[in-house]
Amino acid sequence: MKLSSLVWGLLLGAVVHVAGQEEEEEEEIPADYSQEYTEFDGKTVPPMLELTPDNFEKEIKGSKYMLVKHYSPYCPHCQDFAPNFRTLYEFYYTEETPNPSLSFTEYYDWRFAMINCIAYYDLCIKNGVKHYPTSILFEDGVDIGSWTGVKSIPFLTEQIEPVLEKAKPGSRPKTPLLVPKAYDTQRPSANIDSTSSTSSSGTAEQIELRNNDKPLAAAAVAAPAVEELAALRPQEGAAAPAAAKADTVAGSTKADVAKAAAPAPAKAAPAKPTKTPNPNGVSVSLTAESFQTLVTLTQEPWFIKFYAPWCHHCQAMAPSWVQLAKEMEGKLNIGEVNCDVEKRLCKDARLRGYPTILFFRGGERVEYDGLRGIGDFIHYAEKAVELGAGVQEVDATSLETLEAKEEVIFIYFYDHATTTEDFMALERLPLSLIGRAKLVKTKDPVLYERYKITTWPRLLCSREGRPTYYTPLTPFEMRDTHLVLNWMKSVWLPIVPELTASNAREIMDGKIVVLGIINRQDQESFSSAIREMKSAASEWMDKQIQLFQLERQELRDAKQLRIEEAEDRNDQRALRAAKSIHVNMDHADRKEVTFAWVDGVFWQRWIKTTYGIDVKDGERVIINDEDNRRYWDQTSTGNYIIPSRTSILETINKVTAQPPKIKPKLTISSFEKIFFDMRVTFTEHPYLTLGCVAGLLFGALSWFRGRLFGRRRINRLFLNDDFKAPLLGSNANGKTD
Repeated sequence: MKLSSLVWGLLLGAVVHVAGQEEEEEEEIPADYSQEYTEFDGKTVPPMLELTPDNFEKEIKGSKYMLVKHYSPYCPHCQDFAPNFRTLYEFYYTEETPNPSLSFTEYYDWRFAMINCIAYYDLCIKNGVKHYPTSILFEDGVDIGSWTGVKSIPFLTEQIEPVLEKAKPGSRPKTPLLVPKAYDTQRPSANIDSTSSTSSSGTAEQIELRNNDKPLAAAAVAAPAVEELAALRPQEGAAAPAAAKADTVAGSTKADVAKAAAPAPAKAAPAKPTKTPNPNGVSVSLTAESFQTLVTLTQEPWFIKFYAPWCHHCQAMAPSWVQLAKEMEGKLNIGEVNCDVEKRLCKDARLRGYPTILFFRGGERVEYDGLRGIGDFIHYAEKAVELGAGVQEVDATSLETLEAKEEVIFIYFYDHATTTEDFMALERLPLSLIGRAKLVKTKDPVLYERYKITTWPRLLCSREGRPTYYTPLTPFEMRDTHLVLNWMKSVWLPIVPELTASNAREIMDGKIVVLGIINRQDQESFSSAIREMKSAASEWMDKQIQLFQLERQELRDAKQLRIEEAEDRNDQRALRAAKSIHVNMDHADRKEVTFAWVDGVFWQRWIKTTYGIDVKDGERVIINDEDNRRYWDQTSTGNYIIPSRTSILETINKVTAQPPKIKPKLTISSFEKIFFDMRVTFTEHPYLTLGCVAGLLFGALSWFRGRLFGRRRINRLFLNDDFKAPLLGSNANGKTD
């Protein structure tokens, strides 16, 4: 099936689209307070020790026992495990000991710590971590036990208690230990029935949130200039007493001081309009003169359609445009240009067809390429109104609030040395992001620490908390609007976007797409399916980052071996050649795997005719390769792929193998596939195509030439000098007179 057919199918369905359909809220991610001051049982608990390659050896030898959590900030299992591990830390940190003058940490020489495996991937690999989360217990710096997955508090106490008893015989209680639940702020008492004991292993396993036997994809980072750099959660906890602050590690104290010094969010004052926009709630008919006066020579934002009265699409859109003008009364100027009358104006606008809808602000413009329902117009217009306030200034708190509402946020980091030219270049970007993503700026030190920003200005894209960094750092590259916008377009889709008629090509072209066919009307099932797909997408991205890092390291190691070999032989020529080897990580030949979802009820006809799937039979997932007109809807065991992290991940690996280990299905007939493959081959290999055509022409010419000269030889055979006919010819019986 041609992608144009896909787009037209989506557009036809969009005619009956119900406007204003609200998105289902995501399930809340468990909060992680590991890097904050908290209160437990009336005592202040400092932030948990965070280990890095710089302090690991020192800290691991600084205590006899240390329980270390290895995690990824993006891993859903790690997010579920975070409150369990933090509460366990608070429970033991505040525990009374047989010696009142010594704390638990001092009496047992025991500490809790954590390692961010995204930021410090090599350290986690060195500790033998293969899955996230993994908890490792060290004794004198040696691994004496590890547990993978989301472990409950009762389960972990069962492992810890024997070690504590061994360290201090007779110090542990003889009766079953009562332990708190995640997020509890005090110890459970014996008369509370809701507590769990270390002997209740069955109950402990019920608290497990996910299957711990499933390996989680690792992710690696080394340089902050690439996407693989980790993002740590901001420190938002209440300030601890001064005495407690003095006892904490230097890193945590520094972060707290940085937060205290963070400036309050400076809300940019919106530009004062010269007059109330759209005071009458009507679409203003513009001429060449009024267009220049009202639009070009002012900074007022205008949403304008260019149309022709005879255009059927323009006629169908007219009622929605009238309604839009009413909805935007007092908010946004709405206009229209009749191109049959204002031909010169429309020619100067370089229109490609009717209707064309453009958004103007001063001398800049951007084309609207979304759907044409009233709900889609209003959504875009409301986003456009926000441009009047300029680029929003945020701090850690306001950014967290914004992240709950926006799936994609571009964050611009600046400092006191950022120039006017930098800000002018920044202000040119929001126009192209209307309806796509949110652009904000910040100089909050807490956010510097969270995203590991060390140079300014710096730009990144945050999707579901995952940072993707704009790698160019020179002033020219940061001010090059076209260069920045091209990068923004490559990352502005959410991790799991909704497939619509307007973004179908952007999502499907040149990629392998894991497409969830979901029923939006079933809210509970919809929310669960979206979360599973986001979980699968995050783990797949982590795995790709890990593979990228491993492959790059292998190439670097191979280069280093050549250099060392040349140095050992004292071969200067070979040494120069080895040093000039470029580590090429260009994977243009590999197709990117992306994730998306589509409303199976709204697009029911297109989905059924293309993939033979009806969402009424249950929610499904397909893996689509649009470039080759093929798809996969079954796992290696023959079962249908469902919106499940396990089902999706186990199938992707087999589909992306070369050749695929699972037989695909076609979206077109076998007869059409033959001609499609011929066309693709001719397009991808033009020289081979020319050679084949030349060969065919030469073969056909030779054949005709052979036929032609063959007939001439026969004629010469019968018409040569040795053959003489009778003088008067021959009669019917062969006799001559």
